[in-house]
Formats: sequence, C-alpha cells, structure tokens
Amino acid sequence: MMIPLPRQIRSLWDNNRAEVIRFGKFSVVGAIGALVDFSLLNLGIQVFGFPKWLANTFSFFAAVLSNFTWNRLWTYPETKGDPIGPQLGQFLLVNVAGYLINQAIFLSLSSYVFDAWGPWGYNLAKAIAIGVVLFWNFGVNRVWTYRKVR
Repeated sequence: MMIPLPRQIRSLWDNNRAEVIRFGKFSVVGAIGALVDFSLLNLGIQVFGFPKWLANTFSFFAAVLSNFTWNRLWTYPETKGDPIGPQLGQFLLVNVAGYLINQAIFLSLSSYVFDAWGPWGYNLAKAIAIGVVLFWNFGVNRVWTYRKVR
C-alpha cells in the first residue's frame, strides 16, 4: 500500500527515484563520515590539545577518505571498475573546496557565535558546517566525479 503524498513530492519521487535513493545513500555515508569527523575533532582538541583549525583539518580529511571509500563501494557501485586514481583526485579536489567552506563556517561560528559554549559550541559549529558542505559535496561530486553514472 502506497502512502498518499502531495502531487509535487510524488512527481519528484517518480521522476527522480534513483537520485533520491542515491542522495539517501550519500547522506548515510556522510553520517558515517560525520562520526569519524566529530570523533577525531574532539580527540584532537580535548586529548591532544590541537588548535581547532588543525584538529578540524585532520578530522575533515579522515572523514573524506571514509566517505570516498563508502561512496565508491555503495553509493556509486557502478564506478568500482573505473581507475581509482582519477576518481580519488576529483573527489579530493571537490572536498578541498568543501574543506575551505567547512573551515570558514566552523572557525567563524565556534569563535564568534558559540565560543562561550565550550565543547558544545565548537561541536554545534561543526554540525552546521557539515550540513552546509553536504549539499556542496553531493552536487559537485554528482555532476563531476560521478557524472558517468546514470
């Protein structure tokens, strides 16, 4: 039995089912990456005493490598036969831009908006940065890195 949906949502689903499912998979992979990102960010700051920008750099790129691996295997399994080098290179280039966006949002919010909140503040700033960069990364990777996938 189908759940009744408003006509526009139903039409979007019917016309773009594969992309909606792919975005869902990309989001699940992103959630795994976020877990890696938050864990390493807090470990870097709280245990190793890294400055926020450095902890964010390490945690972000560790999450990128996790995301690349899972996206290649699960979100875009059609690309497993493609050479890994060029695909990883494109993915990294997209994510370098994503890193710059993430770092700007993270450092601005954690320093100027949520500074008094301690660890809660920089984790909230990180969550907002991840949310913004999710859409950048999906959009650009979809049309460039994974453009061959139908």
